[in-house]
Amino acid sequence: MMKERKILLSESDIPDKWYNIVADMPNKPLPPLHPVTREPIGPEALGGLFPEELVRQEVTMDRWVDIPDEVRNIYSIWRPTPMYRAYGLEKALDTPAKIYYKYEGVSPSGSHKPNTAVPQAYYNKQAGVKRITTETGAGQWGSALSFACQHFDIECEVYMVRLSYDHKPYRKIMMNTWGAKVFPSPSEATEVGRKILAENPNTTGSLGIAISEAIERATSTPNTKYALGSVLNHVKLHQTIIGLEAIKQMEKAGDMPDIVIAPFGGGSNFAGLAFPFLRLNMVEGRNIRCIASEPTSCPKLTKGVFRYDFGDTVGMTPLLPMYTLGHNFVPAPIHAGGLRYHGAGVIVSQLLRDQLIEATSHDNLEVFEAGITFARAEGIIPAPEATHGIATAIREAQKCKEEGTSKTILFNLCGHGNFDMKAYEDYFAGKIVKHELTDEDIQKSLSQLDTPIIPDR
Repeated sequence: MMKERKILLSESDIPDKWYNIVADMPNKPLPPLHPVTREPIGPEALGGLFPEELVRQEVTMDRWVDIPDEVRNIYSIWRPTPMYRAYGLEKALDTPAKIYYKYEGVSPSGSHKPNTAVPQAYYNKQAGVKRITTETGAGQWGSALSFACQHFDIECEVYMVRLSYDHKPYRKIMMNTWGAKVFPSPSEATEVGRKILAENPNTTGSLGIAISEAIERATSTPNTKYALGSVLNHVKLHQTIIGLEAIKQMEKAGDMPDIVIAPFGGGSNFAGLAFPFLRLNMVEGRNIRCIASEPTSCPKLTKGVFRYDFGDTVGMTPLLPMYTLGHNFVPAPIHAGGLRYHGAGVIVSQLLRDQLIEATSHDNLEVFEAGITFARAEGIIPAPEATHGIATAIREAQKCKEEGTSKTILFNLCGHGNFDMKAYEDYFAGKIVKHELTDEDIQKSLSQLDTPIIPDR
């Protein structure tokens, strides 16, 4: 008898509201601070970068936010996304655990990023914006925003971290195909980029640098706004469509996870899957462990400090309360470009500080081993970012085997690795190394910070 592997929903099951976890958090996030005066600032400070509706969503206390029909119609190109029971992986690990994964790689750009790119482009179009600038690490966010802007006839300008620009040329071509202009970051197109290149011509770049370039262009060019693919509250809000669908699918399967896992860069991936399940903990008294999985080469949640810091390298953003390694930190050149970010989003940082979520890290070699184990067991080649969540799921499944317990594990397979063959080529050639940070490295980076320290509440 054939086992039921896929848990599917119909298009009528696409959620019509996003979930705002701030409404249910016992401790609300601290306010952002002005980068110069260091006094608390309100939503009006974001008006120069984002359209009014996105600013409203950034600060709303409403538990549920309506999804516009036009956005849901575009979502239906790939949503609802499938959930799989990972029978092959369970067998390969010889574990009593039940493993499920929510697969976001079926979107046009191959990841979870269009879930926020589409509404961001929609609200910018409603506001009359003609051009959007952004940054991208591995290219998944840049691809998603390029796709979304094309739908709404908005120009898109992407600053792609130099390392990924060189390693992932087909991501650049994908963005070009949807009409976007793509610059390697740091670039000669901005004052920020030129200054950094003059100081370090061989830099591999970072998301912090690319954010600085995109913000400079947005604030100095008429009819232009900026879009961010992670970190901010409204981005995480849009991504909760993943977890809202996942709850319906787990109920359909007659199951519910004991453990929810997702990779962590700035927080959108983790928030998308985990936040609706955290609601079950906070509102219904469930006890679902939610684990954020990050690289040991950029361990802001597991080794960073909770304090105010800039979201970009140069210091153009407001100061945000976050777990950070320091805004000047440049991560090792790992292939998981989407996870090479110095800080964590404000909401996730507060949840971790309140011990409502967990965080763990994996070295670069371990995650590729996990990704290949998964590919051989399940058939899908995961993106390097996604391998971090897989590595955590494997670790938890192995614990179940050691302890003789059966737990239900759900992880977010946030994107496919079809454009990441360079990464797998390097693995098979023995070029992948661990890239673990020492405590001395971290302290050196943090010692450069002169931003406000946050006292215990």
